[in-house]
Amino acid sequence: MSKASFSVARHIATRYVSVGKRSQLVSFMSAVSIFGLALGITILITVLSVMNGFDREMRESILGIVPHITINAVENISLTDWEVVRLVAEQDARVLATAPLIEVSGVLASAQGNKSVLVNGIDASSEAGISAISDFLQDGSIEALQQTQWGIVLGATLADRLGVGVGDKVDLFSANISINPLSPQATFRSFQVVGIFKVGTQELDSELVMVNITAARALYRLRMPYTTMRVRLQDVLLADEMRLDLQASLPEGFAVASWTSLFGNIYENIKFSKTIVSFMLWLLIAVAAFNLVVSLIMIVRDKRGDIAILRTLGASPQTINRIFMWQGCMVGVIGTLIGVTLGVLASWQISNFAGFLERAFSIQLLSAEVYPIDYLPSELRLTDVVLVALGVLMLSLLATIYPASRAAAIQPAEALRHE
Repeated sequence: MSKASFSVARHIATRYVSVGKRSQLVSFMSAVSIFGLALGITILITVLSVMNGFDREMRESILGIVPHITINAVENISLTDWEVVRLVAEQDARVLATAPLIEVSGVLASAQGNKSVLVNGIDASSEAGISAISDFLQDGSIEALQQTQWGIVLGATLADRLGVGVGDKVDLFSANISINPLSPQATFRSFQVVGIFKVGTQELDSELVMVNITAARALYRLRMPYTTMRVRLQDVLLADEMRLDLQASLPEGFAVASWTSLFGNIYENIKFSKTIVSFMLWLLIAVAAFNLVVSLIMIVRDKRGDIAILRTLGASPQTINRIFMWQGCMVGVIGTLIGVTLGVLASWQISNFAGFLERAFSIQLLSAEVYPIDYLPSELRLTDVVLVALGVLMLSLLATIYPASRAAAIQPAEALRHE
């Protein structure tokens, strides 16, 4: 085929796609097809970005604070034995950092109420290497635990419940009971609030408190230097594999656990939901592509007279075929461009839009009691945009094959007979 034939086919296809007085039906059907493709692409890119946002928040927020791996002592272990455990862990290339921890339960009380909490006794000097909690501090600092032995850092939800802020005093009760001649008394100590954090997760913001490791050891009267060794990995998805390797390498008397025991189901649900939702939305785009097929078939029927005239003027079946393939591809390209543009804009603004809805209607779209975070995250990835655009363009091209072949098979005499 000559270059002129391509130009003629492209020119006629452009006329069919554009709005014209003599082709209002054709233009309307093209517009419907473009709208269907654009809508499907917009929704798919936006939803994928939200799912990516959940995945990112799980990795960077929750899993940035929760230990990737914990090594717990079954019985009292000396400091020398703990150092051996630390050395074994740090020799593995997958390990990023280790840090000691005293993990115990307690009750935190103030004048406005009390709440059972999980107490983490930490070494504030090494906390930055093992946890990203400093990134979520609203007030105060983790480093203040080094200067204030009886200092405490707690979540924003817990602070609101107890009605305290930085500089206020709270009482931390341990499970130990002091025996005196008159009556047993609870063991407690007043702590000064030196930091408040907000992660967005109910379990962390309302139940986790951090104190100096020496203060925890003194309040709970522990003989061992610490109860747990935390391990941070280069890749959180290697936690289960690393757990098995560590369990085999450590001597008896230690139990190794990974983050998957606490948040694994949530993370797997996010990945599974992303797969299912993506599949359903691709079906939506497939329906839009089928709509393109139907639209082109209707356009072919509407343009039988034009096809017959073109054939009598010398146009070959290949030229007719190319006209409708060009039209289908133009519809696909226009729909893809519009959909990608709207999808990118929606992905960038979906978090702000969700926040606006919550403020405007006084509703909570995501409850921290149900979901791992209480806000709608979004992360736009170039690979998703490219794959969606290429996939839709491929579907659009495939959708043009049958209608274009039908148009090419029309015989001029028979077409004119029905005009």
